[in-house]
Amino acid sequence: MTTVPSAMREAVDAAKARVAALHNELPRWELVVWTAGNVSERVPGIDGHPDLLVIKPSGVSYDDLTPEEIVVCDLEGELIEGSRSPSSDTAAHAYVYRHMPHVGGVVHTHSTYATAWAARGEEIPCVLTMMGDEFGGPIPVGPFAIIGDDSIGRGIVATLQDHRSPAVLMQNHGPFTIGKDAKSAVKAAVLLEEVARTVHISRQLGDPLPIPQDAIDSLYNRYQNVYGQH
Repeated sequence: MTTVPSAMREAVDAAKARVAALHNELPRWELVVWTAGNVSERVPGIDGHPDLLVIKPSGVSYDDLTPEEIVVCDLEGELIEGSRSPSSDTAAHAYVYRHMPHVGGVVHTHSTYATAWAARGEEIPCVLTMMGDEFGGPIPVGPFAIIGDDSIGRGIVATLQDHRSPAVLMQNHGPFTIGKDAKSAVKAAVLLEEVARTVHISRQLGDPLPIPQDAIDSLYNRYQNVYGQH
């Protein structure tokens, strides 16, 4: 088994600590049950070494997840460091990193409301200003794909590569989110579940009012480029 290059040791260890901590956010926001769901982060290559990724090991309880338990893989999904098998979604994460160089973090959950939309194969319409801010439009649906190889990753990339949304609802499966780093992808997962729940409740009351595209564009530009501290 290949080992982590010494030049990347510090960066890999820092990423493992971040990803272990970020996994606590998933049950905190009620996005996962039992051991379902995972967070990964890209570790950019140093001194000519290729990029790596760190990810949760398969089937490990969130209560038992420490930085030492986080495993390291190359961008083909092959284990580089760790005593446990990587997440069953590792191939999907690795495919995203290989084909979307700007992505630094990937999150998968089975959060209830977002997964309910995925089960129906229906995109979530952009009827909330929060959606315009974070997602820049509706939440798209990706194709049905089976876990185990890079089929899910191919579906994520095909759906999101020309889309502003950092979230995709993989049909009959659940949501995946991407971001510039793992924290951004976790944030997108949290906001995705919130808007999925709110739009669902709104539809129980009647037909949600669509937001005009020019207003969506304005909301997205403000939130991405002006909102917050810089």
